[in-house]
Amino acid sequence: MYKYAGSFLEEAASLCLFFSNSQGGKTTVENTQGQRPKSFEIDFLNGNEAIELKWRDATTDGDHITKEHTRVKVIKEHGYKPIRVMFYYPQREQAIKIQETLKTLYNGVNGEYYAGDDAWDYLCQTSGYDLKSILIDIAQRRDNETAHD
Repeated sequence: MYKYAGSFLEEAASLCLFFSNSQGGKTTVENTQGQRPKSFEIDFLNGNEAIELKWRDATTDGDHITKEHTRVKVIKEHGYKPIRVMFYYPQREQAIKIQETLKTLYNGVNGEYYAGDDAWDYLCQTSGYDLKSILIDIAQRRDNETAHD
């Protein structure tokens, strides 16, 4: 269930960005730092801003960490500003440490890193859509409908 909820949230966030800038969207950049992967996907290219949308990221294995570091450097090399928007912070201690490292990495390349409430605020300020309020409103309406059935 979490996988689908996360995919839904990332897609909804992408649509908010698209409705505020229909010129933006998904794109890929060639990996200039190594062989694997051949390219990296940018969830939403908003002008010069390469926005990575994550509902959360709890992965802690070494390959994932290396890939994330490479991804940020490659995006920067292509002339884009890497921006990570992660709506829910992981709960495991090791995963939290990795996120702190990623935040430092983004800041080190003059990128931006938003997590938790800051991610929701960033999306609202960037797109003009308060997705968190929209989702809460939908959930409350559903609760009210089922309470009256």
